[in-house]
Amino acid sequence: MNPKVTETDVVVVGAGFAGLSAARELHSAGVDYVVLEARDRVGGRVEAKSNGLGELVDVGGQFFCEDMKEITGLARACGKTFLEPPKGGDTMAQPPPHGRHDAAHISAGSAAIRRRLRQLDPRDPSLAGLSVAEWLQRQGDPPDAKLMFLSLVEGLWCRAAEGMPFWFLVDNDERITNKVSELQYFLKESMHSLAADLGRELGSRLKPGYAVERIVRQGSGFEVDTARQRFATQHVILTVPPTMVRKIAFEPALPGPISHALAAWKSGTVAKLLLRYRTPFWRTENLSGSVIFLEPHGLFACDISQDQEHPTLVVFVGGRCAVEWPALGENGLRDAVLLRLSRALGPEAGKPLDILLRNWSHDAWSGGGYSDVIDVGTSDTETENVLRQGLPGITFGASELSLSFPGYIEGAIVAGRSAAAQAIVSLQSASATSASGS
Repeated sequence: MNPKVTETDVVVVGAGFAGLSAARELHSAGVDYVVLEARDRVGGRVEAKSNGLGELVDVGGQFFCEDMKEITGLARACGKTFLEPPKGGDTMAQPPPHGRHDAAHISAGSAAIRRRLRQLDPRDPSLAGLSVAEWLQRQGDPPDAKLMFLSLVEGLWCRAAEGMPFWFLVDNDERITNKVSELQYFLKESMHSLAADLGRELGSRLKPGYAVERIVRQGSGFEVDTARQRFATQHVILTVPPTMVRKIAFEPALPGPISHALAAWKSGTVAKLLLRYRTPFWRTENLSGSVIFLEPHGLFACDISQDQEHPTLVVFVGGRCAVEWPALGENGLRDAVLLRLSRALGPEAGKPLDILLRNWSHDAWSGGGYSDVIDVGTSDTETENVLRQGLPGITFGASELSLSFPGYIEGAIVAGRSAAAQAIVSLQSASATSASGS
């Protein structure tokens, strides 16, 4: 028996911040829509869980800064409480013999490399075929600055530097324009609570547990199939990451350029650990709780205590660490982190009251890292533009494609709104054509 068919103007696939923002834009324009979400919750890569002490904490996307105007304005409009990570104290560099004595110097060297990168043109033919690792190897910077830069890249983009095209890093990084730290703020109520607020606004238009399996073109519109229901629509907005779009069957198959562009992406790898302590012991040693690891690449720790009563460190495990360490099992991954944290901050770092681990590397509905990354084998600098242009009736609106802060919550909001605006124009054009022909 065929599932029941529901008609709507637009189907939004995905209820992360991109999908939720697209839905708000459609609602403001008076467009009929539904949002189909595979998970039983909204938020996508933003998620909150209770730790072993019963405290709700963000295990996914969490941080933002004042330069990210969309998420800042949205959080304020929804009455959220802004918190800032504790300030003061020295940052540690690791592994030994590095320490607090040279962390600032090494960070400055890494920042100099990044500034030089931002002067380059991603479409420069000399960059084609070059990986981030290969470009860095050619630079004359001090070895420690290079290691710090590698750790930064693998931590932020969640891919080993050998697996990322250098042109993509240049192109991506020029759209990340914050002047203040991206770790400036987090929300007391949790970032996920903001996503949940937006989800509640949608009412019955939000369909959690509706994984899209197939999209079939029918005349000028589409049928969107889930295991529970079929939707007939004039327009589809795909706000899920490119690697997740590839899991959907399209009939007929997507045109060659679109398929080629989607195939260029790979998921990153990242795990996040929240470590809750009895006391903020690091502060007694005038340490900030921040640790920059030159090796292994992609590892970073910082203090995100809400107050003196909730001393907490967060540790991000990105890039190759997130690929290799899960083979140790969850306990092995925790032990690997605690060992390195203890070397940096002292033995008390190895004795948290609670550890909450969220490994995103094999997440069924979002891939692995904060965002998908174009694979090193791709030299076509128009790959993202091909998807931004979409095709008649189908718009791509993932954070990865945002012209501002790609891969961030901010980028998801921008991309979702942009995709919805394209859909609205398309529907208006189709309506005008229909009216003129009647």
